[in-house]
Amino acid sequence: MLTEYEVQALLLSLKIASVAVVVSLPFGVICAWLLARCQFVGKSLLDGLVHLPLVLPPVVIGYLLLVVMGRQGVVGKALYDWFGLTFSFSWRGAVLAVAVVSFPLMVRSIRLALESVDYKLEQAARTLGASPLKVFFTITLPLTLPGVLTGSILAFARALGEFGATITFVSNIPGETQTIPLAMYSFIETPGAEDQAARLCVIAIVIALASILASEWLSRAARQRLEAR
Repeated sequence: MLTEYEVQALLLSLKIASVAVVVSLPFGVICAWLLARCQFVGKSLLDGLVHLPLVLPPVVIGYLLLVVMGRQGVVGKALYDWFGLTFSFSWRGAVLAVAVVSFPLMVRSIRLALESVDYKLEQAARTLGASPLKVFFTITLPLTLPGVLTGSILAFARALGEFGATITFVSNIPGETQTIPLAMYSFIETPGAEDQAARLCVIAIVIALASILASEWLSRAARQRLEAR
C-alpha cells in the first residue's frame, strides 16, 4: 500500500509529465515540420540544438536552465520583474526541465512520420485550390498522427523518468517538485527506507512499460485506420 508521501510524488510526476507534453507538442510539430519540409540557412544548427538534450548530461541542462530561467537568470529575471512569474524551485520549472529533456524524442518521431508522407498528395490538394494551412490540417497532420502519438507518449515516458535536470534546476521539494525519481533518491539516502524506494521503482517500471506498449498500440491502430480509408 502506497503512503501519502508516495502518492503525492506519483501524482505530481503524472501532472508534470502531462503538462510538459501538452505544452511542447505544438512546438514539436512545428519544429519537426521545419526540419522535414524546409530548406533554410541554419537548418543543421537547429537540428543540432533540438537533439542536443539527447547527448548533454541532464545536470548540464539543469544548470543552463538555472542560468537562463532562474530568478536572476537572463530571461527569468525579466519574467519575474514584468509578470511575477518564476520557474526555479517550482513545479512550472520542473515542467520546463522535463519538456526540454524529452523534446528531441517527440520531434524525431514526428519528423520521421512527416518524411514518410507522400508529398504528391499535398501537391494534388494544392492544385485543387486548398490553402497550405488546410492541406496541413486535413492531409499532412492526419497522415502523421501515428508519429505524433508515438512521439507524445515517448516524451511522456521520458519526462516521468527525468532526474538530473529537474533536481539541478528546481531542487527536491516535496509536494512541489519532488517527482518519482527525486522521491526515490530521498528514500535511497534515508536509512531503512529501502522498501519505499523499491515500491517507487516498481511503479516507475510499470508506468514506463505501459507507456511504451500504449505507444505501439496507438501507433498501430492509427495506421490501420488510415489504411482503411
